[in-house]
Amino acid sequence: MVRSDPARLSLPSTIRYPLFAFAAAASFALAGCGSSAEPAGKPAPTVGVVIARQQPVELTAELSGRTEASEVAEVRPQVAGIVMARLFPEGSFVRAGQPLYQIDSRIYAASSAQAAASLASAQATVEANRLKAERFRLLAEQGGVSRQDAADALAAYNQSRAAVEQARASLASARVNLGFTRVTSPISGRIGISMVTKGALVTANQAEPMAKVQRLDPMYVNIKQSGADFIALRRALESGKLVSGAAPVRVILPDGSEYPVTGRLNPADIDVDPETGTITVRAVVPNPRGDLLPGLFVRARVGQGTVPNGILVPQAAVSRDPRGRASVLVAGAGDMLEKREIVAETPVGQNWLVTGGLKPGDRVVVEGLINAREGQKAKVVAAGSKAASDATAPSDAKGAGK
Repeated sequence: MVRSDPARLSLPSTIRYPLFAFAAAASFALAGCGSSAEPAGKPAPTVGVVIARQQPVELTAELSGRTEASEVAEVRPQVAGIVMARLFPEGSFVRAGQPLYQIDSRIYAASSAQAAASLASAQATVEANRLKAERFRLLAEQGGVSRQDAADALAAYNQSRAAVEQARASLASARVNLGFTRVTSPISGRIGISMVTKGALVTANQAEPMAKVQRLDPMYVNIKQSGADFIALRRALESGKLVSGAAPVRVILPDGSEYPVTGRLNPADIDVDPETGTITVRAVVPNPRGDLLPGLFVRARVGQGTVPNGILVPQAAVSRDPRGRASVLVAGAGDMLEKREIVAETPVGQNWLVTGGLKPGDRVVVEGLINAREGQKAKVVAAGSKAASDATAPSDAKGAGK
Protein backbone atom coordinates (compact mmCIF):
# COMPACT_ATOMS: atom_id res chain seq x y z
CA MET A 1 0.00 0.00 0.00
CA VAL A 2 1.41 3.23 -1.08
CA ARG A 3 0.85 6.16 1.21
CA SER A 4 0.47 9.59 -0.16
CA ASP A 5 2.98 12.12 0.76
CA PRO A 6 1.46 14.86 2.92
CA ALA A 7 3.96 17.27 1.56
CA ARG A 8 2.54 16.82 -1.94
CA LEU A 9 -1.23 17.19 -1.01
CA SER A 10 -1.10 20.15 1.34
CA LEU A 11 -0.24 23.65 0.16
CA PRO A 12 1.38 26.29 2.23
CA SER A 13 -1.02 28.71 3.86
CA THR A 14 0.51 31.63 2.01
CA ILE A 15 -0.61 30.01 -1.27
CA ARG A 16 -3.88 28.34 -0.12
CA TYR A 17 -5.60 31.47 1.26
CA PRO A 18 -5.02 33.74 -1.79
CA LEU A 19 -6.48 31.09 -4.07
CA PHE A 20 -9.63 30.87 -1.86
CA ALA A 21 -10.05 34.65 -1.88
CA PHE A 22 -9.71 34.76 -5.67
CA ALA A 23 -12.39 32.11 -6.15
CA ALA A 24 -14.78 33.89 -3.77
CA ALA A 25 -14.25 37.22 -5.50
CA ALA A 26 -14.89 35.61 -8.87
CA SER A 27 -18.13 34.05 -7.68
CA PHE A 28 -19.36 37.40 -6.26
CA ALA A 29 -18.47 39.15 -9.47
CA LEU A 30 -20.43 36.62 -11.51
CA ALA A 31 -23.39 36.98 -9.16
CA GLY A 32 -23.26 40.76 -9.45
CA CYS A 33 -23.21 40.64 -13.22
CA GLY A 34 -26.18 38.34 -13.26
CA SER A 35 -28.28 40.65 -11.05
CA SER A 36 -27.76 43.76 -13.21
CA ALA A 37 -28.44 42.17 -16.58
CA GLU A 38 -31.82 41.17 -17.89
CA PRO A 39 -32.42 37.42 -17.75
CA ALA A 40 -31.83 35.80 -21.08
CA GLY A 41 -35.01 35.16 -23.06
CA LYS A 42 -37.27 37.53 -21.08
CA PRO A 43 -39.96 38.84 -23.47
CA ALA A 44 -40.30 42.57 -24.14
CA PRO A 45 -43.15 44.26 -22.21
CA THR A 46 -46.35 44.92 -24.11
CA VAL A 47 -47.58 48.52 -24.01
CA GLY A 48 -50.71 50.15 -25.39
CA VAL A 49 -50.20 53.49 -27.10
CA VAL A 50 -52.31 56.31 -28.50
CA ILE A 51 -51.22 58.50 -31.38
CA ALA A 52 -50.87 62.20 -30.53
CA ARG A 53 -53.11 64.23 -32.84
CA GLN A 54 -53.78 67.92 -33.06
CA GLN A 55 -57.43 68.95 -32.78
CA PRO A 56 -59.53 71.94 -31.71
CA VAL A 57 -59.98 71.70 -27.94
CA GLU A 58 -62.75 73.63 -26.21
CA LEU A 59 -61.76 74.82 -22.75
CA THR A 60 -64.29 75.13 -19.96
CA ALA A 61 -64.22 76.37 -16.38
CA GLU A 62 -66.59 75.21 -13.65
CA LEU A 63 -67.59 78.14 -11.47
CA SER A 64 -70.13 78.71 -8.72
CA GLY A 65 -73.14 80.90 -9.40
CA ARG A 66 -76.61 81.84 -8.29
CA THR A 67 -79.81 82.05 -10.28
CA GLU A 68 -81.79 85.26 -10.58
CA ALA A 69 -85.04 86.14 -12.32
CA SER A 70 -84.55 88.15 -15.51
CA GLU A 71 -87.28 90.60 -14.42
CA VAL A 72 -88.55 91.36 -10.91
CA ALA A 73 -91.46 93.67 -10.11
CA GLU A 74 -92.79 94.39 -6.64
CA VAL A 75 -96.50 95.11 -6.73
CA ARG A 76 -97.23 98.23 -4.65
CA PRO A 77 -100.40 100.30 -4.18
CA GLN A 78 -100.47 103.75 -5.74
CA VAL A 79 -103.54 104.93 -3.79
CA ALA A 80 -104.66 104.41 -0.21
CA GLY A 81 -107.66 102.31 0.69
CA ILE A 82 -109.05 99.03 1.96
CA VAL A 83 -108.30 95.86 -0.03
CA MET A 84 -111.67 94.50 -1.14
CA ALA A 85 -110.49 91.37 -3.00
CA ARG A 86 -107.47 89.39 -4.15
CA LEU A 87 -107.95 88.41 -7.79
CA PHE A 88 -105.22 85.81 -8.40
CA PRO A 89 -104.15 82.40 -7.05
CA GLU A 90 -100.80 82.52 -5.27
CA GLY A 91 -97.93 81.00 -7.22
CA SER A 92 -99.73 81.25 -10.56
CA PHE A 93 -98.54 82.75 -13.83
CA VAL A 94 -99.90 86.24 -14.44
CA ARG A 95 -99.68 88.45 -17.51
CA ALA A 96 -98.85 92.13 -17.73
CA GLY A 97 -101.98 94.20 -17.03
CA GLN A 98 -103.83 91.35 -15.32
CA PRO A 99 -105.85 92.57 -12.26
CA LEU A 100 -104.37 91.39 -8.96
CA TYR A 101 -106.17 93.35 -6.21
CA GLN A 102 -109.26 95.51 -5.89
CA ILE A 103 -109.06 98.49 -3.52
CA ASP A 104 -112.21 100.27 -2.30
CA SER A 105 -112.99 102.67 -5.14
CA ARG A 106 -116.03 104.58 -3.86
CA ILE A 107 -114.13 107.68 -2.74
CA TYR A 108 -112.19 107.83 -6.00
CA ALA A 109 -115.31 107.32 -8.08
CA ALA A 110 -116.95 110.26 -6.30
CA SER A 111 -113.88 112.41 -6.89
CA SER A 112 -113.97 111.52 -10.57
CA ALA A 113 -117.65 112.48 -10.81
CA GLN A 114 -116.98 115.77 -9.05
CA ALA A 115 -114.14 116.57 -11.46
CA ALA A 116 -116.40 115.81 -14.41
CA ALA A 117 -119.06 118.22 -13.09
CA SER A 118 -116.43 120.93 -12.57
CA LEU A 119 -115.35 120.50 -16.16
CA ALA A 120 -118.92 120.85 -17.43
CA SER A 121 -119.39 124.04 -15.37
CA ALA A 122 -116.16 125.54 -16.70
CA GLN A 123 -117.16 124.73 -20.25
CA ALA A 124 -120.53 126.51 -19.78
CA THR A 125 -118.82 129.58 -18.36
CA VAL A 126 -116.34 129.83 -21.18
CA GLU A 127 -119.11 130.03 -23.79
CA ALA A 128 -120.82 132.91 -22.00
CA ASN A 129 -117.54 134.77 -21.60
CA ARG A 130 -116.75 134.26 -25.26
CA LEU A 131 -120.01 135.89 -26.38
CA LYS A 132 -119.52 138.80 -23.97
CA ALA A 133 -115.96 139.43 -25.13
CA GLU A 134 -117.09 139.47 -28.79
CA ARG A 135 -119.94 141.93 -28.07
CA PHE A 136 -117.71 144.30 -26.08
CA ARG A 137 -115.15 144.30 -28.87
CA LEU A 138 -117.81 145.50 -31.40
CA LEU A 139 -119.16 148.13 -28.98
CA ALA A 140 -115.67 149.42 -28.26
CA GLU A 141 -115.11 149.92 -31.98
CA GLN A 142 -118.36 151.99 -32.15
CA GLY A 143 -117.65 153.91 -28.95
CA GLY A 144 -120.47 152.26 -26.99
CA VAL A 145 -118.09 150.98 -24.24
CA SER A 146 -114.62 151.86 -23.26
CA ARG A 147 -111.67 149.95 -24.52
CA GLN A 148 -110.89 148.92 -20.92
CA ASP A 149 -114.22 147.18 -20.59
CA ALA A 150 -113.60 145.32 -23.80
CA ALA A 151 -110.16 144.23 -22.55
CA ASP A 152 -111.63 143.04 -19.24
CA ALA A 153 -114.25 140.99 -21.08
CA LEU A 154 -111.53 139.36 -23.24
CA ALA A 155 -109.46 138.55 -20.13
CA ALA A 156 -112.45 136.92 -18.46
CA TYR A 157 -112.95 134.80 -21.56
CA ASN A 158 -109.32 133.64 -21.55
CA GLN A 159 -109.50 132.87 -17.83
CA SER A 160 -112.57 130.71 -18.37
CA ARG A 161 -110.74 128.82 -21.12
CA ALA A 162 -107.86 128.14 -18.74
CA ALA A 163 -110.34 126.99 -16.10
CA VAL A 164 -111.68 124.46 -18.59
CA GLU A 165 -108.19 123.01 -19.12
CA GLN A 166 -107.63 122.91 -15.38
CA ALA A 167 -110.92 121.09 -14.82
CA ARG A 168 -110.06 118.65 -17.61
CA ALA A 169 -106.70 117.88 -15.96
CA SER A 170 -108.40 117.37 -12.59
CA LEU A 171 -110.82 114.93 -14.19
CA ALA A 172 -107.94 113.00 -15.79
CA SER A 173 -106.14 112.78 -12.43
CA ALA A 174 -109.30 111.58 -10.70
CA ARG A 175 -109.80 108.91 -13.34
CA VAL A 176 -106.18 107.75 -12.98
CA ASN A 177 -106.60 107.40 -9.20
CA LEU A 178 -109.84 105.54 -9.78
CA GLY A 179 -107.97 103.17 -12.11
CA PHE A 180 -105.29 102.63 -9.47
CA THR A 181 -107.88 101.06 -7.20
CA ARG A 182 -107.62 98.05 -9.48
CA VAL A 183 -104.01 96.92 -8.97
CA THR A 184 -102.59 95.16 -12.04
CA SER A 185 -99.42 93.20 -12.75
CA PRO A 186 -96.63 95.35 -14.24
CA ILE A 187 -94.96 92.38 -16.00
CA SER A 188 -95.71 88.83 -17.06
CA GLY A 189 -94.29 86.15 -14.80
CA ARG A 190 -94.78 83.97 -11.76
CA ILE A 191 -96.40 85.68 -8.77
CA GLY A 192 -95.52 84.65 -5.25
CA ILE A 193 -97.32 84.78 -1.92
CA SER A 194 -99.64 87.71 -1.25
CA MET A 195 -98.39 89.96 1.53
CA VAL A 196 -101.83 91.48 2.17
CA THR A 197 -105.29 90.00 2.66
CA LYS A 198 -108.81 91.16 2.09
CA GLY A 199 -109.68 93.98 4.51
CA ALA A 200 -106.10 95.23 4.89
CA LEU A 201 -105.38 98.94 4.67
CA VAL A 202 -102.76 99.88 2.10
CA THR A 203 -101.16 103.24 1.39
CA ALA A 204 -99.33 104.72 -1.57
CA ASN A 205 -96.04 105.10 0.33
CA GLN A 206 -95.90 101.83 2.23
CA ALA A 207 -92.56 99.99 2.35
CA GLU A 208 -93.89 96.43 2.11
CA PRO A 209 -95.02 95.26 -1.33
CA MET A 210 -98.37 93.60 -1.81
CA ALA A 211 -96.78 90.78 -3.88
CA LYS A 212 -93.81 90.10 -6.14
CA VAL A 213 -93.88 89.01 -9.79
CA GLN A 214 -90.79 87.43 -11.35
CA ARG A 215 -90.09 86.55 -14.95
CA LEU A 216 -88.46 83.11 -14.96
CA ASP A 217 -87.91 82.63 -18.69
CA PRO A 218 -85.13 83.31 -19.41
CA MET A 219 -83.26 83.00 -16.14
CA TYR A 220 -80.04 84.76 -15.20
CA VAL A 221 -77.11 82.89 -13.63
CA ASN A 222 -74.68 85.27 -11.94
CA ILE A 223 -71.24 83.64 -11.94
CA LYS A 224 -68.20 84.76 -9.98
CA GLN A 225 -64.84 84.59 -11.76
CA SER A 226 -61.54 85.70 -10.29
CA GLY A 227 -60.04 88.81 -11.75
CA ALA A 228 -56.74 86.99 -12.44
CA ASP A 229 -58.47 84.26 -14.46
CA PHE A 230 -60.43 86.86 -16.39
CA ILE A 231 -57.26 88.77 -17.31
CA ALA A 232 -55.46 85.54 -18.30
CA LEU A 233 -58.40 84.55 -20.49
CA ARG A 234 -58.46 87.94 -22.19
CA ARG A 235 -54.71 87.81 -22.87
CA ALA A 236 -54.99 84.31 -24.33
CA LEU A 237 -57.74 85.52 -26.65
CA GLU A 238 -55.71 88.54 -27.71
CA SER A 239 -52.59 86.45 -28.39
CA GLY A 240 -54.48 83.98 -30.56
CA LYS A 241 -53.90 80.97 -28.30
CA LEU A 242 -57.65 80.80 -27.82
CA VAL A 243 -60.41 81.50 -30.31
CA SER A 244 -63.43 83.28 -28.82
CA GLY A 245 -67.02 82.54 -29.73
CA ALA A 246 -70.50 82.50 -28.28
CA ALA A 247 -69.50 80.91 -24.99
CA PRO A 248 -71.93 78.14 -24.01
CA VAL A 249 -72.91 77.66 -20.38
CA ARG A 250 -74.06 74.36 -18.87
CA VAL A 251 -75.76 74.61 -15.48
CA ILE A 252 -75.14 71.94 -12.82
CA LEU A 253 -78.07 71.78 -10.39
CA PRO A 254 -77.62 71.38 -6.60
CA ASP A 255 -78.39 67.63 -6.83
CA GLY A 256 -75.50 67.15 -9.27
CA SER A 257 -77.64 66.71 -12.39
CA GLU A 258 -77.08 68.79 -15.49
CA TYR A 259 -79.78 71.18 -16.64
CA PRO A 260 -80.70 70.08 -20.19
CA VAL A 261 -80.81 73.55 -21.80
CA THR A 262 -77.62 75.39 -22.73
CA GLY A 263 -77.28 79.08 -21.87
CA ARG A 264 -75.16 81.85 -23.34
CA LEU A 265 -72.69 84.18 -21.68
CA ASN A 266 -73.31 87.92 -21.44
CA PRO A 267 -70.49 90.48 -21.19
CA ALA A 268 -68.76 90.56 -17.81
CA ASP A 269 -69.20 93.28 -15.26
CA ILE A 270 -66.68 96.09 -15.57
CA ASP A 271 -65.99 96.30 -11.83
CA VAL A 272 -63.93 93.99 -9.62
CA ASP A 273 -65.31 93.35 -6.15
CA PRO A 274 -62.68 94.88 -3.83
CA GLU A 275 -63.46 92.40 -1.05
CA THR A 276 -63.34 89.15 -3.05
CA GLY A 277 -61.36 90.14 -6.16
CA THR A 278 -63.96 88.58 -8.43
CA ILE A 279 -65.87 89.73 -11.50
CA THR A 280 -69.55 88.94 -11.99
CA VAL A 281 -70.27 87.16 -15.25
CA ARG A 282 -73.93 86.80 -16.23
CA ALA A 283 -75.32 83.90 -18.24
CA VAL A 284 -78.76 83.89 -19.85
CA VAL A 285 -80.37 80.43 -19.64
CA PRO A 286 -83.74 79.57 -21.24
CA ASN A 287 -86.19 78.22 -18.67
CA PRO A 288 -89.36 77.27 -20.58
CA ARG A 289 -90.67 74.82 -17.96
CA GLY A 290 -89.71 76.88 -14.94
CA ASP A 291 -87.35 74.23 -13.53
CA LEU A 292 -84.84 76.87 -12.47
CA LEU A 293 -86.00 78.95 -9.52
CA PRO A 294 -84.56 82.25 -8.28
CA GLY A 295 -81.92 82.04 -5.58
CA LEU A 296 -80.56 78.56 -6.36
CA PHE A 297 -76.85 77.99 -5.81
CA VAL A 298 -75.59 76.18 -8.90
CA ARG A 299 -72.35 75.46 -10.72
CA ALA A 300 -71.82 76.55 -14.28
CA ARG A 301 -69.49 75.07 -16.89
CA VAL A 302 -68.49 78.09 -18.91
CA GLY A 303 -66.78 77.90 -22.27
CA GLN A 304 -63.46 79.76 -22.14
CA GLY A 305 -62.59 79.55 -25.81
CA THR A 306 -61.01 77.01 -28.15
CA VAL A 307 -57.37 75.95 -28.59
CA PRO A 308 -57.08 75.52 -32.38
CA ASN A 309 -54.29 72.89 -32.38
CA GLY A 310 -54.39 71.18 -29.01
CA ILE A 311 -53.14 67.68 -28.14
CA LEU A 312 -55.04 65.64 -25.55
CA VAL A 313 -53.32 62.90 -23.53
CA PRO A 314 -55.12 60.66 -21.01
CA GLN A 315 -54.36 61.64 -17.45
CA ALA A 316 -53.30 58.06 -16.60
CA ALA A 317 -50.36 58.38 -19.02
CA VAL A 318 -48.89 61.46 -17.35
CA SER A 319 -46.59 61.22 -14.34
CA ARG A 320 -45.13 64.06 -12.32
CA ASP A 321 -41.93 64.38 -10.31
CA PRO A 322 -41.78 65.96 -6.84
CA ARG A 323 -41.38 69.38 -8.46
CA GLY A 324 -44.59 68.93 -10.46
CA ARG A 325 -42.94 68.52 -13.88
CA ALA A 326 -45.01 66.31 -16.17
CA SER A 327 -43.65 63.54 -18.39
CA VAL A 328 -44.85 60.62 -20.51
CA LEU A 329 -43.32 57.49 -22.02
CA VAL A 330 -43.14 57.58 -25.81
CA ALA A 331 -42.47 54.63 -28.11
CA GLY A 332 -39.72 55.93 -30.35
CA ALA A 333 -37.74 54.48 -33.22
CA GLY A 334 -37.38 50.72 -33.04
CA ASP A 335 -40.11 50.61 -30.37
CA MET A 336 -37.64 51.82 -27.77
CA LEU A 337 -39.30 53.58 -24.83
CA GLU A 338 -38.12 57.08 -24.03
CA LYS A 339 -39.18 59.58 -21.39
CA ARG A 340 -40.51 62.87 -22.72
CA GLU A 341 -41.10 65.95 -20.56
CA ILE A 342 -44.29 67.80 -21.53
CA VAL A 343 -46.23 70.94 -20.61
CA ALA A 344 -49.62 69.85 -19.27
CA GLU A 345 -51.34 72.43 -17.07
CA THR A 346 -55.00 72.33 -18.11
CA PRO A 347 -57.27 69.32 -17.45
CA VAL A 348 -59.94 68.64 -20.06
CA GLY A 349 -62.29 65.94 -18.80
CA GLN A 350 -60.19 62.76 -18.29
CA ASN A 351 -57.30 64.18 -20.35
CA TRP A 352 -54.53 66.74 -20.06
CA LEU A 353 -54.14 69.46 -22.66
CA VAL A 354 -50.51 69.24 -23.79
CA THR A 355 -49.10 72.53 -25.05
CA GLY A 356 -45.44 71.50 -25.32
CA GLY A 357 -43.16 68.45 -25.52
CA LEU A 358 -45.24 66.39 -27.96
CA LYS A 359 -45.75 66.58 -31.69
CA PRO A 360 -48.40 65.00 -33.91
CA GLY A 361 -47.68 61.33 -34.58
CA ASP A 362 -45.91 60.58 -31.30
CA ARG A 363 -46.92 57.25 -29.77
CA VAL A 364 -47.74 57.86 -26.12
CA VAL A 365 -47.83 54.87 -23.75
CA VAL A 366 -51.09 54.73 -21.83
CA GLU A 367 -51.37 51.00 -20.96
CA GLY A 368 -48.80 48.60 -19.55
CA LEU A 369 -46.93 51.32 -17.66
CA ILE A 370 -46.30 49.03 -14.67
CA ASN A 371 -43.81 46.88 -16.58
CA ALA A 372 -42.53 49.57 -18.94
CA ARG A 373 -39.19 51.28 -18.27
CA GLU A 374 -37.30 54.01 -20.03
CA GLY A 375 -34.71 52.60 -22.44
CA GLN A 376 -36.50 49.27 -22.90
CA LYS A 377 -37.58 47.81 -26.18
CA ALA A 378 -41.32 47.14 -26.03
CA LYS A 379 -44.00 45.37 -27.98
CA VAL A 380 -46.21 48.24 -29.09
CA VAL A 381 -49.95 47.67 -29.65
CA ALA A 382 -52.92 50.01 -29.94
CA ALA A 383 -54.44 51.05 -26.63
CA GLY A 384 -57.69 49.27 -25.90
CA SER A 385 -56.79 46.15 -27.87
CA LYS A 386 -56.92 42.66 -26.35
CA ALA A 387 -53.13 42.46 -26.20
CA ALA A 388 -52.98 45.73 -24.27
CA SER A 389 -55.70 44.52 -21.90
CA ASP A 390 -53.82 41.29 -21.23
CA ALA A 391 -50.65 43.31 -20.54
CA THR A 392 -52.36 45.44 -17.92
CA ALA A 393 -54.20 42.54 -16.23
CA PRO A 394 -52.87 41.50 -12.76
CA SER A 395 -50.51 38.56 -12.76
CA ASP A 396 -52.71 36.47 -10.46
CA ALA A 397 -55.65 37.01 -12.76
CA LYS A 398 -53.58 35.77 -15.68
CA GLY A 399 -52.63 32.69 -13.75
CA ALA A 400 -56.23 31.99 -12.79
CA GLY A 401 -57.27 32.21 -16.38
CA LYS A 402 -54.82 29.50 -17.49
